[in-house]
Amino acid sequence: MKIIIHTRHAELASDFRTIAEEKLHSMERFSVAIDRVEVEVTHEANPRQGKDSHKVVITSHGSGPLLRAEATGFNDLAAFDDAVKSIELQIRKIHEKDKSHDRHTLRTMKVDISE
Repeated sequence: MKIIIHTRHAELASDFRTIAEEKLHSMERFSVAIDRVEVEVTHEANPRQGKDSHKVVITSHGSGPLLRAEATGFNDLAAFDDAVKSIELQIRKIHEKDKSHDRHTLRTMKVDISE
C-alpha cells in the first residue's frame, strides 16, 4: 500500500508520518485490496476555530473499494485518529461482507451408515 500525505497551510508534527504509516499499514490485516491511500491535512488559521483547526481527509484509491473519511481536531494527530477509526469501520464492514458464513451443524450434516 502506497501512502501519500499532502499538507495545506499546515506543518506536520515530526512523528506524524511514521504514526500514520503504522496505523494505515495495520489495516492490511483485513485483507481488503487497497493500492493507494491519500492523507490530506489542512490547518485553519482562524483562531476562533481552535478546537477544529486541523482537518484530515483520508481517501483510498485503486482496485479495492473507495473509502473516504474526514475528521477535525485540535491537532493533526487527534484528527487523524478520528479519521482512521472511521476508515477502520468501513474496512471492517467490507471484510465481514466477504466472509463465508456457511454454517455446518450436526442437524444438517449427512451421516453415512454403511454397515
